[in-house]
Amino acid sequence: QLQLMESGGGSVQSGGSLRLSCKASAFELGLKYYAIGWFRQAPGKEREGVSCISTNGIDTTYGDSVKGRFTISRDDAKNMAYLQMNNLRSEDTAVYYCAAEQNSDLCTIDGMDYWGEGTQVTVSP
Repeated sequence: QLQLMESGGGSVQSGGSLRLSCKASAFELGLKYYAIGWFRQAPGKEREGVSCISTNGIDTTYGDSVKGRFTISRDDAKNMAYLQMNNLRSEDTAVYYCAAEQNSDLCTIDGMDYWGEGTQVTVSP
């Protein structure tokens, strides 16, 4: 049973940066067998996909609103994934979730197998 824990959230002014981390633990397979996705949910809105990195760590995808500002990465040796967020905007304010999908790179909200509890990111104007 894979467990995920996010960290690195906080409050920042518009234009600032944050780096979110996702630590994986309690799993039998290596992290390399899981695609990792970052999702977010703002108050009153549905959860949406932010970024995803494939099991091989080569292929990455980004939501249109974060392209060019966010960068996803992973370090399987450390069982970690990251989301570097630059040039943050007030509309990036949300709870950010890390999720993992076993043996697949589809990275859809409904397809993720494991979820963290989320970390709050607040961007002030």
